[in-house]
Amino acid sequence: GLVIDGQTLNIIFQGGLEEKFLALTKHCRSVLCCRSTPLQKSMVVKLVRRQLKVMTLSIGDGANDVSMIQAADVGIGISGQEGMQAVMASDFAISRFKHLKKLLLVHGHWCYARLAKMVIYFFYKNVSYVNLLFWYQFFCGFSGSTMIDYWQMIFFNLFFTSVPPLVFGVLDKDVSAETLLGLPELYKNGQ
Repeated sequence: GLVIDGQTLNIIFQGGLEEKFLALTKHCRSVLCCRSTPLQKSMVVKLVRRQLKVMTLSIGDGANDVSMIQAADVGIGISGQEGMQAVMASDFAISRFKHLKKLLLVHGHWCYARLAKMVIYFFYKNVSYVNLLFWYQFFCGFSGSTMIDYWQMIFFNLFFTSVPPLVFGVLDKDVSAETLLGLPELYKNGQ
């Protein structure tokens, strides 16, 4: 890990040492910026996103972390003694830092798996519907007549095919929470 303070970040950004700073951070698992301004925090996140082309995660608990949280791809706000500004600006909110492990390893894995299945489901649903329309045109001699009533088409998308996404979104858990917490390497399978 790398711990860096605001004065050092000032020297890095004003002296044009961003490339050397990034080379150093590539060898670290985490970078902690302490005693730095909100602008410096967001500049670090933007620098990493722009130069390394990676997904960034920012975690903050106060008003001084809002710009950093908003600059990151995923922002997590911790509700604490400093107020709720970070929570209001974040994508996800947790009450304690210890809940971060479960948020990332369990809920992150489940969310990714559910979204992957939903993309496949929507492709299948739309391909089957368009295939039906395609073959109907041969049946009606390419006259351009509609196959089904307008209201039935609305109900098809609104009611008839809305149950599977709701069921998958609420109930689908491919691996139990205990297994995901016990084997953190399962998080990489989806990637």
